[in-house]
Amino acid sequence: MEVIDARARELGIDLDSVDVDSITLPPGEDFDILSDDEDLLQNEDIPELEIGFANIIVVDNLPVVPREKYEKLENEGGLWMPTDPETKKTQGYCFIEFNTPQEAEFAMEKTRGYKLDKSHIFAVNMFDDFEKYMKVPDEWAPAEIKSYTPGENLLKLLTDDKARDQFVIRAGTFTEVYWNDARRAMPELVYQKQYWTDSYIQWSPLGTHLATVHRQGAQVWGGDDKFVRLMRFAHPQLKLIDFSPGEKYLITYSSHEPSNPRDTHRVVLNIFDVRTGKVMWEFKGSADDFTTGGNMGVSGVSWPIFRWGGGRDDKYFARLGKNVISVYDTETFALIDKKSLKVENVVDFSWSPTDPIISLFVPELGGGNQPARVSLVPIPGKEEIRQKNLFSVSDCKMYWQNNGEYLALQVDRYTKTKKNIPIEVFELDNKNDKIIAFAWEPKGRRFAVIHGDGPKPDISFYIMKAVNNNVSRVSKLTTLKGKQSNALFWSPAGRFIVLAGLMGFNGQLEFFNVDDLEPMATGEHFMATDIMWDPTGRYLATAVTSVHEMENGFQIWSFNGKQIYNVSKDHFYQFQWRPRPPSLLTPEKEEDISKNLKRYSKKYEHEDQDVHHLLDEEERKRRMRLQEVWEAWVAKWKQLHEEERAFRMQLRGAEDSDKEEEAEYKEIEAEELVDVTEKTVAFDLDQE
Repeated sequence: MEVIDARARELGIDLDSVDVDSITLPPGEDFDILSDDEDLLQNEDIPELEIGFANIIVVDNLPVVPREKYEKLENEGGLWMPTDPETKKTQGYCFIEFNTPQEAEFAMEKTRGYKLDKSHIFAVNMFDDFEKYMKVPDEWAPAEIKSYTPGENLLKLLTDDKARDQFVIRAGTFTEVYWNDARRAMPELVYQKQYWTDSYIQWSPLGTHLATVHRQGAQVWGGDDKFVRLMRFAHPQLKLIDFSPGEKYLITYSSHEPSNPRDTHRVVLNIFDVRTGKVMWEFKGSADDFTTGGNMGVSGVSWPIFRWGGGRDDKYFARLGKNVISVYDTETFALIDKKSLKVENVVDFSWSPTDPIISLFVPELGGGNQPARVSLVPIPGKEEIRQKNLFSVSDCKMYWQNNGEYLALQVDRYTKTKKNIPIEVFELDNKNDKIIAFAWEPKGRRFAVIHGDGPKPDISFYIMKAVNNNVSRVSKLTTLKGKQSNALFWSPAGRFIVLAGLMGFNGQLEFFNVDDLEPMATGEHFMATDIMWDPTGRYLATAVTSVHEMENGFQIWSFNGKQIYNVSKDHFYQFQWRPRPPSLLTPEKEEDISKNLKRYSKKYEHEDQDVHHLLDEEERKRRMRLQEVWEAWVAKWKQLHEEERAFRMQLRGAEDSDKEEEAEYKEIEAEELVDVTEKTVAFDLDQE
């Protein structure tokens, strides 16, 4: 900072008059302003990490054979078998080099103890282990006992006595973590840091970590209120990150410009173990291999590239390729059954949120002769358990219900219909209606659809009802006519939904109770770009990010549509609620709390009263301070008025006219000529 001050003085610049937040740097330029990870960023072009001998294994207890029997083996890349210079025979062991340490470790685990015959059982070790074992001292010494140091409580927010939630924002050069203190109608700052990230920030799915993205890699942070650094993940020129659902793994991605303009971008992908920082799997190749399906990310690559399945145990992940779905398991980080699932012309797939089941979509083929289809495929079996043919279909979007009980398909046909499979098919009342949005109720059987072609579409609510033989049927609940809405946001707890009008509808909001089928409130957040429920479903955040140059900031609303507070922030980039892990309460305990809510809520009612009393007392003190300021101001000017009395008397000829009773009043009459009109009148002399 001293260097910057000195340079500013040389240029004659007053730094105090400079709005730092309004400064944006050109792409790739940092003007020597380093992010938090200084030690990683000292060298802009850090070479790829040397792996030493970590990718080499040593296989012992091999047969001793002459040269003619092993020459063919040595032609295989990466294998070397030492020979005895006298006998010209092998010495009973070999070295095998792999591309990565992960491949070497996997090979060691699979071949250690392999029985070639009765006399030759493989003994396999990592090459680096020999150096470690050679350093073992000849004499035993007791291990040094270190005192226990407790680690950071990464989920201390769950112990907050006010049961508040946290959120993080990024505005200007600052990243800030807050408590949502709705009782006091204001956010409470937890932690603030400048230049904390070079790009963006992201909570892990269960709220344990906060990840920051830097040019040379990612970092994860956690703790109660200090957010200490827990782990780093080196990845030069990092662009994107993603967590696995159970937070076990972090995926990092970068793309690099090709040396030949006719080539595509080179992609580097790493999967890290979040706890240890170890690279579990890596990929380097062409961006063309990852341009199928998903939302476009960097350089036309679909993001996220990997989609995780099987619940929160992080057991499987998969990616879409040309005519294949490649499914991997995290025990070996290899393809299941060593081969991809081949599906001709597959264009999209989705995992069940609770079970290792993949739904996949294949469009029409042969000009409509072969219908489109949706199939359900379990993993690892890969044997199709259900298929639905769809006729005259141009596109399909898949929506799994939160509990994995239902799969809904938004099918675009010539007649724009809506279908739900595998157990029920239904169409809208108006078959020609365009479907604008679809959303399942979390943990429920209801869903909402926005449909229509006009400027004010309709919104319909449906429910899946069980009938005979456990078959469910779609039943319509109601239709709301002519709503300024194009997006649906269910509360995470269900029951309540926000019908939002974004983009062209300028932030129109309607808070709707689906249990009672009644609106609760309407509101507006002009130019809103983002809408996010907190993880409990008690509060809603609406935000205007820097997509718009004006009105940047966020607002917090109650679940029933009451605006609680509004915060303006220039250059506002991100707002994210901190996720919560699943409740540890049993379904029986949750049901008991629901039935006896009044008894449990008494504690919080008393706390609310205390907060209101505190706010009233603060308001009273605030008004007293304002009154004191006012009285001091009046006293100051009275004193000044008295000090200038002699000067005023001098100006008035020694007359003291300050006192009102000494004033003399006179009435003065004055005449004023308002107007003059000149007129010629005819005069008859004969009449005279």
